[in-house]
Amino acid sequence: MDPQPARRPTLDEVARHAGVSRSAASRAVNNARHVSKATRDAVERAIEELGYVPNPSARALATAQAGAVILAVSHDDPAMFADPFFSQIIVGVSAALETTDLVLMLALASSSHGRQRVERALRSRRADGVMLLALRGDDPLYHLTEQLGLPVVVGGRPLNGEPTWYVDADNRGGARLATEHLIAGGRSRIGTITGQLDTRAGADRLRGFQEAMAVAGLDNTWIEQGDFGEDSGAEATARLLAAHPGLDAVFAASDNMAAGALRALKAQGRAVPADVAVVGFDDLPIARHTDPPLTSVNQPIQALGREMVKMLISLIDGERPSALILPTRLTVRASAPMSGGR
Repeated sequence: MDPQPARRPTLDEVARHAGVSRSAASRAVNNARHVSKATRDAVERAIEELGYVPNPSARALATAQAGAVILAVSHDDPAMFADPFFSQIIVGVSAALETTDLVLMLALASSSHGRQRVERALRSRRADGVMLLALRGDDPLYHLTEQLGLPVVVGGRPLNGEPTWYVDADNRGGARLATEHLIAGGRSRIGTITGQLDTRAGADRLRGFQEAMAVAGLDNTWIEQGDFGEDSGAEATARLLAAHPGLDAVFAASDNMAAGALRALKAQGRAVPADVAVVGFDDLPIARHTDPPLTSVNQPIQALGREMVKMLISLIDGERPSALILPTRLTVRASAPMSGGR
């Protein structure tokens, strides 16, 4: 009896042998440019040791570009795209894509169903890369994209983990700037309203506040948590006032929460800035239209979107760009003037 012909090894076996994901092995086999040297070397060794022969049809399919990128947001409410922060991110992303032929796909991916949609799109090569935004805690969306092996850029680092490629704002430094400004204006009984502390932005802005207060020898434990939204800012301010009637300043970790703080202070008869100074974060359009106009930490939101696209395109083109932290600065308005307003 003639011996059975030897079975050809599969790409899955090559990936296991090399200790990489199937998608990473596929990109290395098909000589895609966005593959690290370590991955390429491991796959080439596996190919040689196993005697793997690539399928020409599969190679042609794998090397084709989809001509699209995904902006996946770890959020479950479509109304969030109307939020000035997210809308400005999208403006920046769209502006950067204008110079390319890439199509932008938006996806809400906080639920398992949303993540499955993103996974199907990426596994079927309907996108050449993905940008992640608003990651929270140990976000499964981040781990999913890591496994798929496609180019990934994170907008704002996740709380747990340090991605290779990200664009972020200096949240910690910006919070220090805001708090130091209040202290320089003669305020010493300062409370803070945090954002969601399972986000890197929320945690870093709290840390910056605490650091500035500690350096000045002031109590840095007057803390109430919000969710970056206006109502949570009003509620947290009411709690601060109940716990600390002598409060003379508030640093809110978002402009929306700061607007809520202004509303709560007015309801309790506290004049801003004469009684209580208020500083926000983001420098959104709302900061110019509150009463009084809001001193706020400016972060370049549109630039964050543009830089995410530039970094992703570099990865798709086989380059290895550096991660980027954008600077923040303070925009001073009437809610916390330079003089302290007393």
